[in-house]
Amino acid sequence: MGVRGLTTFVEGNKYFLQDVKFRDNRLLIDGCSLYFALYFNHGLDQQHGGDYDSFYSILTQFLSALAACNITPFVVLDGGMDPSEKKFSTLCQRLQSKIKEADSISHSRHGSVLPLLTKEVFVQILIHSGVPLVQCPSEADWEIACLARQWNCPLLSNDSDFYIFDLPGGYFPLKHFQWTNLNGKANQRYIPARGYTTCALCRWFGGLNKDLLPLCAVLTGNDYGIPKEADHLLYLIDVNIAERGSGRGKGKPPSASRIEGLLVWLSSFSSPAEAMAEISRLVQEDAVCSGQARNKKKDIVSSKLWACMQEYNIASRSSLALWFSGEKRLPDGWSRLEFPECLAKMAAQGLLASSVVDAFVMQRVMLMSQVENGKLASSHCCAKSIRQTIYGILLPRGQTRLTQGKNRGGLCRGGEGRGQMLPVLQKGTTFQVEGSARYVEEYDRMDLNLKKTQVEARQLEKPFTLNAIGQASPAARVAVLFEVLGVTESALSPVPPHWRLAVAATVFWQREAKPTPSQPQLQALLIGFVYGELNLCQTGLQRNSAKERDLCAAMVRQRLRPGQRRGLDLEDAHCYSQWQACMWAALCLNQLLLQPIPDPYLTWLFSGTLVHGLAKYLKGGQAPENLMHKSSSSEHLYASLLDVVNKCIFKGHPASSASGRGRKRGRRKKRDSTHGAVAGRGSRATEEINNRFALLMSEEDDDE
Repeated sequence: MGVRGLTTFVEGNKYFLQDVKFRDNRLLIDGCSLYFALYFNHGLDQQHGGDYDSFYSILTQFLSALAACNITPFVVLDGGMDPSEKKFSTLCQRLQSKIKEADSISHSRHGSVLPLLTKEVFVQILIHSGVPLVQCPSEADWEIACLARQWNCPLLSNDSDFYIFDLPGGYFPLKHFQWTNLNGKANQRYIPARGYTTCALCRWFGGLNKDLLPLCAVLTGNDYGIPKEADHLLYLIDVNIAERGSGRGKGKPPSASRIEGLLVWLSSFSSPAEAMAEISRLVQEDAVCSGQARNKKKDIVSSKLWACMQEYNIASRSSLALWFSGEKRLPDGWSRLEFPECLAKMAAQGLLASSVVDAFVMQRVMLMSQVENGKLASSHCCAKSIRQTIYGILLPRGQTRLTQGKNRGGLCRGGEGRGQMLPVLQKGTTFQVEGSARYVEEYDRMDLNLKKTQVEARQLEKPFTLNAIGQASPAARVAVLFEVLGVTESALSPVPPHWRLAVAATVFWQREAKPTPSQPQLQALLIGFVYGELNLCQTGLQRNSAKERDLCAAMVRQRLRPGQRRGLDLEDAHCYSQWQACMWAALCLNQLLLQPIPDPYLTWLFSGTLVHGLAKYLKGGQAPENLMHKSSSSEHLYASLLDVVNKCIFKGHPASSASGRGRKRGRRKKRDSTHGAVAGRGSRATEEINNRFALLMSEEDDDE
């Protein structure tokens, strides 16, 4: 997750990065860094919930550039949180920062917030493109560094930790990987890049021992560092440097950057042990301590430093190699998680959200911030019951489990005890009594502050446990999914299979969102589905007719343009953020149940600037038919989707509370009186929806 200031220092010295003409090789890619960089560096929408179709275009261009240069990518993704909790405070700070940035964006000010479904879109595109990928149980830095060393191939990332790892094949910072600027002849295309190795850095500092670089990272404040002691240690080292340069007495820190001064100081030692001995001496002589406290302080600091430095001690063999070899053998971390093997394989393929893993391992989930109305409840609140069911499956009652107050044990990188129970009851340990309620800590926005809430795991009427998932029939798993979302399989039967989860999540959203989505907001979303279906056909084996292409063009004209994006409609933003929260939670549940129905094609599921533009168009008094008349098959698709959603809403959810049912009956009456004609038209079209693709192909195309 980075060493503060190291990227600026390295990039400020032209000798540390060498020009490379990269082609004909394997490339290991830090997946998290890649999708962040591709999304943020190409000006894609953040204010309206994201444009996943535009992200698809950028990512496919990137993969095409690699293919043109005969570069074979292998993508490694971060998984859940580090169970040692060494980075937990950093994660909280970052989430709090994202809450503030999301609010800033909502008021048309600057900020940077990744749309909620970006990682899921990224994974789906890679799978459909045939790109090998793996998701690690927690942070992937160490695993990807091990594999890069074993394969002796370059690693592509934005993480400054890779300036510390000893990678013979080199490290390509994404900023200097010019994939949009291919060079060379047709059969010898290459990507201009700038590569880094620790050897170049160490030569610059007079043959610095590369084994001392981890100590530099820890002292300057990486995420594995010792924040309480690091600043004071650096002060002591600064004083030591000054004393060496100008006699005894306290002097000023070196004029160069802190990292550069520290590297110069470290270059005077032949080994980490020698440097650590000097640090221990400085701590022991420190006037802040006295007597036995000095020795105790010295021992504590030394042990912490050594432990943090081991995070950079990469193994000679990587457990990821066998996964990528074709054997698909689970990486070591997953085998120690106590997950059923079927779920562990899903997770390793990137088909199980890291938050689900966090809920199981840590009983803790951090919910991503969205651009929404900060004066209203978080958008994630409306999907709480879905998440509670996920927690109920992961953490059933009657299961005994030990948890440790601040350190919950769990996964230790490359060491013993990953996923193990604590051997003894230590201070701060809690003991879950058989049959007691289970809880997951959720971290989410309340107003503009990060708040922790204890969320109870909810059991289904017919308990469905984690261990039963692999043995359960698809029908049983579908029944669980639809029970939670409040729909029936028969009600969704008119909908094409690849849209059923999205429609079910939309029904759930219509019932649970606060404020209740208006009919124009629902219509805009469903027209967006139709737009996605048209694009999905166009990218497949089929091709749209002239009328379908005219409809796409008419829809695109409603998309908000960059000049129109100021003055965000907060009502629409909050509404569609709630929809994304419901969609994301439904995806997590479907994946946990081993995908009894297919995930939707996320690329074409939601385009924020399009849906917001359509909502504005409809609120202005226009009718959906004004767009849809251009294509009878698309009009039928839209009407059928609307009919299914409205019918499911009007039937109500049997699990709803009495007050909820009364409130929803009031909504039903209003919708019936206002939109009966549209729903009726959808009902007549219901029988035609299963012939969607046939309709597209049989549409008269006399004007082609």
